[in-house]
Amino acid sequence: MSEGETPYRSIWTHMLRTSFTQGWVDAGGINTRFVQAGDPNAPALIMLPGTASSWECFAANLESHSKHFNCLAPDFIGCGFTDKPDHDYEIADYVGHLLAFMKAMNVEKASMIGVSLGAWVAARAAVDHPEKVDKLILLAPSGMISHAKTMNRIRGARTKAVDDPSWENVETIFSTLMYAPENRIPDLVAIRQTIYRQPEMKAAMNHILCLQDPDVRARNNIAEDEWKSIQAPTLIYVAPDDSEAFYNTALRAKDLIPNAQSVEMYGVKHWPHFEKPDEFNPVSIDFLLGNS
Repeated sequence: MSEGETPYRSIWTHMLRTSFTQGWVDAGGINTRFVQAGDPNAPALIMLPGTASSWECFAANLESHSKHFNCLAPDFIGCGFTDKPDHDYEIADYVGHLLAFMKAMNVEKASMIGVSLGAWVAARAAVDHPEKVDKLILLAPSGMISHAKTMNRIRGARTKAVDDPSWENVETIFSTLMYAPENRIPDLVAIRQTIYRQPEMKAAMNHILCLQDPDVRARNNIAEDEWKSIQAPTLIYVAPDDSEAFYNTALRAKDLIPNAQSVEMYGVKHWPHFEKPDEFNPVSIDFLLGNS
């Protein structure tokens, strides 16, 4: 590569040196798409994506983490290429799906990396099922406050993209997920576009977006006393360049969780693990291995 040349980025440039399996498994009656990488006998690490996302958001992290862990990244209920049952998906539904996935994969306890909705689900699992959660890494954590502007933006962009999954409409979603335009790579847009073009996705999106309704969100939020009850060692990424709601939630969660530490990262939004994997991966692995 010549000096100053920007390296070409795709899902495959991250996955080329990784031995992995993509498959589907019955998780509590839900046909669930997932990726697995690493020694199945190694400690389990479950990677949980955000709203209406898919496992590919962790493509830049699987090679490094799979050297130490049994990495498992599912598409949530209603999301990606997982089944889309015809009912609203509240946090209890996501946690139930997570626990069913763990059972299907013969995982008794796991560390978890969660992004946005995935962080919300991981935190709720740590509150309600502490015996299932080893360590937590929370990126753009949610589930603490109801921020009308943010909820309206998420609902508007996702609804527009699923109603008309043009390249432009789908690409717009990534402008709120990633700070640098060069990180909003065509692979990610094409995968999300294919997901949103599934005939059952319009109905599923309505079910996914129920959490953007103020009343539904309020009854699903994790109370401050519950955040305080989390005993799992927790690493929280704080991104000042992300939207105000997620930045403030990250700061508050760090104060509330007894055994929490934080990493501040600039020049990223929702996906620090994808935007700056060379910074994220070693810190994440050191934390999960107990070296930090």
